[in-house]
Amino acid sequence: MKKMTLKTISICLLFLLLACTRTPGKNQSISLQLQTPSKQSLKQVSTKNKWTPKMEAEFQQRAKKVIAQLAGKKYGTTAFESEKRSYPKAMIDFLGGNREKSIAFLQAEDADAKSHAHTLGIDFYSSFTLKGQVRKYFYFGKYLDPAYRKRMKQAMKLLTEEDPLKRRFPNRRQFWARSTDNCDTWVDCRNTDNLKAMRNVAVYLFAEETENEATRKIYKQRIRRNISTLYQIGQGEWDSENYLGHTITAYLNLYDFAKDKEVKSIAKAGLDWLFASGALKYWRGGFGGPSKRDYDKGNCVWCSLASHELGFYFNDSPIDDPKPSPDLVHIITSSYRPDPAIIALAKKQFSKPVELLNSKPTYENWKPGNDIAPQFHETLYFGNTFQLGTLAKASGGDWNGFKMMAFNSQRGVDYFIAATGTNPHKISTSSVGGDNIAQYRNLVIFLNDKQEVPFQFFLPKSAKIETKNNVTFIRYEKTWLALTPINLNIEGINATKTSKISKRYPKDQILTATGTGNSYSGFALEIGEKQNQVNFQQFQSSVLANSRLDINQIDNGVVEYQGIVGKVKLQHQPLDLPKVWRNGNLHDWKNHFSLYQNAEAQKTPIYQGWKEGKLEIQAGGYKFMSNIN
Repeated sequence: MKKMTLKTISICLLFLLLACTRTPGKNQSISLQLQTPSKQSLKQVSTKNKWTPKMEAEFQQRAKKVIAQLAGKKYGTTAFESEKRSYPKAMIDFLGGNREKSIAFLQAEDADAKSHAHTLGIDFYSSFTLKGQVRKYFYFGKYLDPAYRKRMKQAMKLLTEEDPLKRRFPNRRQFWARSTDNCDTWVDCRNTDNLKAMRNVAVYLFAEETENEATRKIYKQRIRRNISTLYQIGQGEWDSENYLGHTITAYLNLYDFAKDKEVKSIAKAGLDWLFASGALKYWRGGFGGPSKRDYDKGNCVWCSLASHELGFYFNDSPIDDPKPSPDLVHIITSSYRPDPAIIALAKKQFSKPVELLNSKPTYENWKPGNDIAPQFHETLYFGNTFQLGTLAKASGGDWNGFKMMAFNSQRGVDYFIAATGTNPHKISTSSVGGDNIAQYRNLVIFLNDKQEVPFQFFLPKSAKIETKNNVTFIRYEKTWLALTPINLNIEGINATKTSKISKRYPKDQILTATGTGNSYSGFALEIGEKQNQVNFQQFQSSVLANSRLDINQIDNGVVEYQGIVGKVKLQHQPLDLPKVWRNGNLHDWKNHFSLYQNAEAQKTPIYQGWKEGKLEIQAGGYKFMSNIN
């Protein structure tokens, strides 16, 4: 096939866009649809959120741009689970007009076909591969060679004759060199939220397609239980900068291709919840606030998979996504659209300032006893020019416990991240342990109980830094920070560590500090903006004149900070949640169980009680409610 010119590709894209606005006839040669991929009707009111024609037209324009950007790229291979990347690249290349090349790759013999003899050489093992196989068969299947499509269906039938999680191989299959969760089952046995979603959705759809009813019912119940858990206690893999995106695309498969109307409704409930949770942490192309499974690679605009996917829907960044993910093929070819209330939540179209007191469950939340109480208690504050999130227990694993995003007119947002540790490549989750945080609105106390603990602060090079009377002032475009050290020696910008992050974060830098050797060290932070101070100079003067740090009881781990408005106090607890006083009132952690709740006991902009089974959103003049029965 000859290489297509940009003009030819543009014509093809225009034709595809026009095609998606009508229902194709039986003999229509081009029947690719970007909105209605499955054969069954998707017009039931209960399974579709409403979008305006303008919103849909803009969505399709973004789709055209992404296809043009990604078409014509190299695919990769089908070795092991390389389909994680190669299949999306091939499928999006199909949308760009390179059909013969794409289909040839998608139906080529798998690189590991001998390992899949039990499924006729078709790879239905790894969850990432399964996700691609689903859309390949159900969406692009009409373009596959009939014999290959038939073989795929026969392989699905073989896979789902029994529950593939209960069928065993003689030996385990190793996922990666250091993998410890290898499987001897017929299908990926790993149980992270995203991998489980991909597996369960694929097995369900394969069983439904081949009428293996017993297996279909098993997986329908598993899917229902997993999504119901979101509405009871939340997601174990909560707000992951990377894996939220993979979970979303897994459930898009279920939403698009399930024939059972009840299952489609369940899929919608799951997607609505996942997009609402993502909308809180997403802003202007960035993804911030505390997060589980934070890989330290998403601390800039359009840097995380979550941003690529959420931003494609929310469309509020001042700059286009420069390197869109091929996984967007699942979104482009899906008929799901998030509710306008969720989009308004992402765009922060609600009254500010507002403070939310949220909770997150333990990672393996499906295990017996892990639903008694949340593991994490989050405070999330939205100012007019920034959003700041902290965890009461900020360290101890692969989660981030302190992250702020501030408005930037050109880039979208800038970040400010605090962590204890020395590895510049782990600025989000790097921790020596022992971090306790108290937050009241725009005030924070961050305290660590180890001597000479190293601190790192991640911030943009554009930020202006100056120190007065032992207070370090950091000036963003519209947001101002006053950082007061607590037994902490602030060393300044570290050129060595900054250079180590320059490849991924060329516009950011690292400021380092070290504990002075006392029992406790850390900092107090106060954030200001024009809405409460006329300008930066007034904020600076007000902090120096009115704000006070009280460390008279520091030997007992007690620190209090009086801000310009309000105060916060923390007593460090090494084995338990810290004691926190918010504006003079001792915080009762038993009142901090709700997944999402306004600190002022209102149900705006989002509310979900602990084990109440219902999500409510009020934003942008819209109201939205979702649950699962």
